[in-house]
Amino acid sequence: MTNIQSFVNNPYQENTYLLYDESGECAIIDPGMETAAEQNAVVNFIRNNNLKPVLLLNTHCHIDHVLGNKFIFDQYGLKPKFNKGEQELLEAVIAYAPSMGIRYEPSPLPDEYLPETGTIKFGNTELTLIFAPGHSPAHLCFYAKQANILVGGDVLFRNSIGRTDLPGGSFKQLVDNIEQKLFTLPDDCTVYPGHGPETTIGYEKKNNPFLT
Repeated sequence: MTNIQSFVNNPYQENTYLLYDESGECAIIDPGMETAAEQNAVVNFIRNNNLKPVLLLNTHCHIDHVLGNKFIFDQYGLKPKFNKGEQELLEAVIAYAPSMGIRYEPSPLPDEYLPETGTIKFGNTELTLIFAPGHSPAHLCFYAKQANILVGGDVLFRNSIGRTDLPGGSFKQLVDNIEQKLFTLPDDCTVYPGHGPETTIGYEKKNNPFLT
């Protein structure tokens, strides 16, 4: 069974996720660790649970979701995987991080990019790729069908949706992708967003003020 552990990181209160299963392998999604304490929390959890990190995934490449990419590479030798349409966003972080008062160590670039559709595997877990731009140009969500959990990045939040006023954002595109791609998932699918508490597809269908 696929398990999930979350860590809240950096000034943006971004959710970093570890997915792991009985194989002991794990995927690190959107590492946002900025401080040594935040880095230690993730490393200690991996060590204490005897996990082996084998994948580094980014839903998208805004600064708060990639701050820890270089640290994860240094610790575990993993380069990030994301859709190629996010590459410009990643490269832009180097220029704008100082203006936000954030010390950013540039992320390594992927050896391979993730497609818009398909699956990616680690251990006994298969993640389905869901391409859902609107918050960012080439945003991906990761759906673990057997566990019925979605790591959704900044697409769908509890009672809210991702902001669309950043470069490459589109309100209509975001809403269309949520309704056409995420709302087709089971109502009891648990959504783990990039910020804030988890929610379910069914709850958002009924209650989300942006989507009713």
